[in-house]
Amino acid sequence: MSNIRLFFPKSLSINLSDKLDKSQSHYVSKVMRIKENEVIFLFNNTGEWEAKILTISKSLVEFKVIKQLRKKETSKELWLAFSPIKSNYFNFMIQKATELGITKFLPIIFDRTIVRKINKKRLEKVIIEASEQSNRILVPTMEDLQSLNNFLTKHDVDLIFTDLNSDKNKIDLKKPSKNPTCIMVGPEGDFSESERVEILSYKGVQAIKINENILRSETAVISAISIINYAIN
Repeated sequence: MSNIRLFFPKSLSINLSDKLDKSQSHYVSKVMRIKENEVIFLFNNTGEWEAKILTISKSLVEFKVIKQLRKKETSKELWLAFSPIKSNYFNFMIQKATELGITKFLPIIFDRTIVRKINKKRLEKVIIEASEQSNRILVPTMEDLQSLNNFLTKHDVDLIFTDLNSDKNKIDLKKPSKNPTCIMVGPEGDFSESERVEILSYKGVQAIKINENILRSETAVISAISIINYAIN
């Protein structure tokens, strides 16, 4: 039995027959050298399924769904509001945040943000690959770039503000809430003072100092998610 696990965006159900796209077909047949009648695992936000390979052509692999292995996840929403950073570190940050359970990414342009454009399609590919690797069913979504003001006025969340100037190092997430928990990590040059005032005025915000040292953005993201996951559980 293979251990190939692929994200399949279309509907899945028992006895469904369909084809993988060209990229996935190439991966399955040429890279992993899967043969007809072997099985692979397909998933999307509705669950995970076992599928049998029916035919392998030059460009496409046809499969049939045999059974459902897992159903839709019901974990609490955990969002990440962040500043875009340089490409190599950016991919790493998105990958690790996906592995650690983030359900939505919200890129924000802060006053001191250096990278002010993102390749959303490339980042979504990183998210899918990290979801495949980490055994997740729910694939996180990526919002378009937005301003801080737009984020604060548009979303109703339990906001965790990673503030280097805070004197608090503990967070309280035990209170029942229907809102998503959202971690906010600033740009490489930190938040401006006006941004700090604006964020701290947000209803229900909790500020936390996650480390005495100044952390790189990607390190701060991993550290903050780990702390919040511990607090939630």
